[in-house]
Amino acid sequence: MAVFATGIVVREIAPLIEDKWKDPAIVVVDSNLNFAIPLLGGHHGGNEAVRKIAEIGPVPVVTTATEVHNKNSVEGIAKSLGCDIVNKPSTVQVNCALLDQDVEVLDIKGPKIVIVGDDVSVLKREVKEDA
Repeated sequence: MAVFATGIVVREIAPLIEDKWKDPAIVVVDSNLNFAIPLLGGHHGGNEAVRKIAEIGPVPVVTTATEVHNKNSVEGIAKSLGCDIVNKPSTVQVNCALLDQDVEVLDIKGPKIVIVGDDVSVLKREVKEDA
């Protein structure tokens, strides 16, 4: 772990940023170990990383809206259920809805055909292969 100012990190990673589904979690910790901030990948390991780093002193600065408001996110729900998100762009609308209301999670067993709109996140259980 290297400790750098936020500006330095942003300038270094800017050309590498692709999208939230491919970018790694990037965490910045100030040189006095006061704060740990997930710049990228809050829902994809960054928030969890700053909480672990907080065990040695820095205050975790989490800005992910769902976590700030103690709400679950589509990404968190998918992880807890052992699922992949099929239609990733839907998470923006669904996470916004999760801030204001309870969003029902439906477990549909097939065979079925499911048609959804852009404001519905579809989760698919991860296939566990036998070793």
